[in-house]
Amino acid sequence: MNTKIWQCFFCAHFYDEALGDPDHGIAPGTAWADVPEDWCCPECGATKSDFALMEA
Repeated sequence: MNTKIWQCFFCAHFYDEALGDPDHGIAPGTAWADVPEDWCCPECGATKSDFALMEA
């Protein structure tokens, strides 16, 4: 599985699909498209739309 990493525009927090966000109910291996729209950045509270895909 080729996972992607997304970065918060405001605080540079990373969401790695391989790791998920288990502390906030997102299991490891969860694709970005499957992260709920009401999920927020655990560091600064930014919305999902404030994240950008990191280019390899």
